[in-house]
Amino acid sequence: MSTVKLKTVIKKMELENLTPELDISRIRIHQPDINRPALQLAGYFEHFEATRLQIIGFVEYTYMESIPIEEKERVYREFLSFDIPCVVFCRNLIPDPVFVKIAIEEKVPIMVTKKPTSSFMAEIIRWLNVELAPCISIHGVLVDVYGVGVLITGESGIGKSEAALELIKRGHRLVSDDVVEIRKVSDVTLIGTAPDITRHFIELRGIGIVDVKTLFGVSSVRDTQNIDLAIKLEEWDKDKEYDRLGLEEEYTEYLGNKIVCHRIPIRPGRNLAIICESAAVNHRQKMMGYNAAQELYNRVQNSLAKSREDDD
Repeated sequence: MSTVKLKTVIKKMELENLTPELDISRIRIHQPDINRPALQLAGYFEHFEATRLQIIGFVEYTYMESIPIEEKERVYREFLSFDIPCVVFCRNLIPDPVFVKIAIEEKVPIMVTKKPTSSFMAEIIRWLNVELAPCISIHGVLVDVYGVGVLITGESGIGKSEAALELIKRGHRLVSDDVVEIRKVSDVTLIGTAPDITRHFIELRGIGIVDVKTLFGVSSVRDTQNIDLAIKLEEWDKDKEYDRLGLEEEYTEYLGNKIVCHRIPIRPGRNLAIICESAAVNHRQKMMGYNAAQELYNRVQNSLAKSREDDD
């Protein structure tokens, strides 16, 4: 199961730590959902998701301010006695000293953000959904071609990196070479990234490692990209019949999500970069409602129907 260190959350979300005396090195976030503990502060703990990040907004804060002084310690201690990973106060709202004292005693970190509650919630849920999504690593190359995420796979040495390099020279952007980390962020969306250690590098046999960002500029790379189309490169087999119309889509599956897949046979003289570029544009056209193969099929059918009418 994927987890995110609390330290990483603090750095990414630019949170201010109000309890620096607590050791947070081992605290990890296990789920992307958050909780606003208004009911818990009122004493209702049925179905309380204590393992989520607890977000205190203006409504919860004003309620806490209204609690009688003699009741605060009992209410706060009951709330903070659960195994809470962190409590975040939004809008630069500062908790009262009683809350901070009990949080330190119960070893619950307290953070503050200047962001509005709704904005902070939307941002952290989106980010955690990506970070905690199911993830696999595959051998391949991921390139952004006209906004379409093209995943190029095939046997080692078949020409994936060379095709990617040509696409980069044609103005497209590299996401990852050799190893692509695929995350399932929803039932319809796969996101691809590069491992930190190989990000922005391409390996070319006979030349070695090439730094794409340095050679071609920052506009030639990007860190993440939705995976919309898969292209599998394979050796040309003269005895095999290849699809020449494209009326029926072929799919491949990653983490339970299906994406369109084209099998491209490789032989001398075929320009892989242009083929990949054309496949991406054609896929985008289909997403916009135009299918060239279907248009050709309709023209042929109309022509045949017209011929029959003339014969009659």
